[in-house]
Amino acid sequence: MTSIDIVVTDATIVQVFLLGFLGFAASMLLTLIYTWAAFKYQWWKKPRTTAVTGEVATVYQKLHKAKHARNIPTMAGIIFVVSTVLVTIPGNWDRAETWLPLAAMAGAGLIGLADDVINIKSLGRGIAGMRAKLKSILLILVASIGGWWFYSKLGVDAINIPFVGGFELGWLIVPLFVLVVYATANAVNISDGLDGLAGGLAASAFGAYAVIAFIEQKYGLAGFCMTVVGGLLSYTWFNVYPARFFMGDVGSFALGTALAVVALLTDTVLLLPIIGFVFVVEAGSVILQIASKKLRGGKKIFRIAPIHHHFEAIGWPETKVTMRFWIIGQVAAFIGILAFILGRAA
Repeated sequence: MTSIDIVVTDATIVQVFLLGFLGFAASMLLTLIYTWAAFKYQWWKKPRTTAVTGEVATVYQKLHKAKHARNIPTMAGIIFVVSTVLVTIPGNWDRAETWLPLAAMAGAGLIGLADDVINIKSLGRGIAGMRAKLKSILLILVASIGGWWFYSKLGVDAINIPFVGGFELGWLIVPLFVLVVYATANAVNISDGLDGLAGGLAASAFGAYAVIAFIEQKYGLAGFCMTVVGGLLSYTWFNVYPARFFMGDVGSFALGTALAVVALLTDTVLLLPIIGFVFVVEAGSVILQIASKKLRGGKKIFRIAPIHHHFEAIGWPETKVTMRFWIIGQVAAFIGILAFILGRAA
């Protein structure tokens, strides 16, 4: 049995938390600029009219009729993406730990930004926005570049299995990287459906990974995670019910991609489904709903998917769904940290 030793100075602790504060402050300042532009140029979110399987989204439209009766701008995720970039580049001392998650976050954010612009300009058909197939191709491209860097430049070719040890994958680490990024980005995107939901869940997940990176003495990565947490706390301040604005795909794609990369860099990818448990459930509910419709002649498992809308449909207020999912996310994050510590000590 090995002990967990953390060698850290007061200056290191201060710098990590300072990055979190700077992320919060930068996001607050950028919110002023974004809000002015969003309302001046009317970056209104266009609600979806069809479900993923093609039929009219009648339940969704009924649940959110009042919300979409007022104009709410989207694309606000650009606030915490830009603030993370601005704080990380000059303020984080270990580029080997921060370049990859930062670049992946920016790359996925650009894909989401394009999708949001199409949504705002009403250039899409059906579900307003970029075609799903094109988004998938672009996201896989970004993930593939990241996976190549992960394997070729950082020299990672194995994953850690908790309580077991390392498992060599060789070049297969690249497709694993792509799979984890693609799945996590879409899971966070799916979870972004209620006021404050995705922002609060992501803050818990990145907070957990800040602790894990700190324990691993990857202080640059811990600082990156804290910067994201700071930006998300600022964003969520304005996104809680009733939301002033939505993060859009620029935010959800960026967050999911960065979260996946952080999990891979900390070699805790098998703990990601625990820490991001709610994201897994949200994505799983959509997969199960689609499968049920196709295999059972249109029959549903849930009244509407993803599952946060199902709870709305059975009578839970939006705020109750959000806060209970937050609590589940926080408990899951704690369990993930505990599993990480026990796995290292075993």
